[in-house]
Amino acid sequence: MTQIEEKLAHLIRSVDDLSDIVARQQSDIDTLTRRVAMLMKREGARAAEDGGSVILADERPPHY
Repeated sequence: MTQIEEKLAHLIRSVDDLSDIVARQQSDIDTLTRRVAMLMKREGARAAEDGGSVILADERPPHY
């Protein structure tokens, strides 16, 4: 019986530790999601300010 109680205590501790890790990861994901949204909004505003400027990848190099 003592072995079962020890294993159970170990498993409960493991579950609690993993729960903390998952909560921290979710917090990190939420932060990163907000930052990506902010960067997308900023880039959209920057593209709107340029008003249809030519994207450099579509330009021919000067030696052509």
